[in-house]
Amino acid sequence: QVHLEESGGGLVPPGGSLRLSCVCSGGTCDNKAMAWFRQAPRKDREFVSAVTWTGRSKYYSDSVRGRFIISKDNDKNTLYLQMNDMDSEDTAVYYCAAASTQWVTGKYDYWGQGTQVTVSS
Repeated sequence: QVHLEESGGGLVPPGGSLRLSCVCSGGTCDNKAMAWFRQAPRKDREFVSAVTWTGRSKYYSDSVRGRFIISKDNDKNTLYLQMNDMDSEDTAVYYCAAASTQWVTGKYDYWGQGTQVTVSS
């Protein structure tokens, strides 16, 4: 059974940067598409970014494109999200997800517990 654990959340000032990590254990994620989602207070969970199993093809929501970078290190079984030029709209709990497929289809079968990110001065 695949287990995902996020880390790297915290408090960051507007305009700042933060890098999230998601370690995959209990199984391998090197053959799985993975993604980041987030959920702000009183809002639905929303898609942030996704990557195919090799890490070569990447997808972003319009709200983060050009500011966030997703990457996947299969040797370390770890997914990353580099977040730059952050603003208050990025405040949310960020979740890591893994699919059972190599390609990004929008369906994810494994989820982490989430890590809180707060953008505030």
